[in-house]
Amino acid sequence: MLASNGCKLDSMADKVAFVLSGGGSLGSVQVGMLRALIEIDIKPDILIGTSVGALNAAYLAGHGATLDTVDSMEKTWLGLKTRDVFPFDPLRLSLATVGLANSLCSNNSLRRIIKAHLTFKRIEDAPIPLHVVTTDLRSGKEVLLSKGDAVNAILASSAIPAIFPSIEFDGKTLIDGGVADNAAISQAIDLGADLIYVLPTGYTCDLSEVPRTALASAVHALTLLMEQRLIVDVEHYADRVDIRVMPPLCPLSVSSIDFRHTARLINDSYEATSGWLKTEDKRSSKPERVLALHSHSGDR
Repeated sequence: MLASNGCKLDSMADKVAFVLSGGGSLGSVQVGMLRALIEIDIKPDILIGTSVGALNAAYLAGHGATLDTVDSMEKTWLGLKTRDVFPFDPLRLSLATVGLANSLCSNNSLRRIIKAHLTFKRIEDAPIPLHVVTTDLRSGKEVLLSKGDAVNAILASSAIPAIFPSIEFDGKTLIDGGVADNAAISQAIDLGADLIYVLPTGYTCDLSEVPRTALASAVHALTLLMEQRLIVDVEHYADRVDIRVMPPLCPLSVSSIDFRHTARLINDSYEATSGWLKTEDKRSSKPERVLALHSHSGDR
């Protein structure tokens, strides 16, 4: 059954939210998930994004929930390299070490990427309603941005502590939304969603060795933190609203700062999500189970 906006819903009354979590380079898996969902005409009335999920959500919000949009999003992801997102600058690293720079990386490259693909300047002007999850650095509280400068909002949501600089936004100092809430299910409920599709990036559960660099260690640790919060939220709200968690890739050995495996991640995610969507009962009584923290490397 189609709603007036073309969305295929379980009933005419359903308001559908896509909640896209963070996870660095693993955000590419959301492209495969989006392709599988849109192919069978499941489209969002609301988009909520955290960190890299905010970038993907903003792209979809501006260009429209179509397969053409997914095609162009995939091309963008395939063109990204680690240095494009996490530019290593020995001088900045030295300055950060002695307290003369507030982050290991500049966000100038990330800002250029965001600006190049946004079709709107302010969040409230997005064709599909968009909401961006950030964290107030002073209080540690979650801050949901639903209006204001879109580029700065997404930069704030992606500002991994110590890796990227914090962002001043409407009198607040904001950092990565994953610190407070990786997938804002409660916000989706407050915004009136009846049916919530959670698009998790997953996490590296099959590392052959522990991360060796400060950048890799910081991003991996934050990814684990975000996964734990997502598990708690899904479990907490599963009885209040219809939550459908897209299957994260597992086992996964790709680091969340490694952009060399994007094509495979997108394809594998598409296949996994397509298969899941064909199951007879898509609603699980324990949707958090697919997100449970675990490791494969210890079995070697």
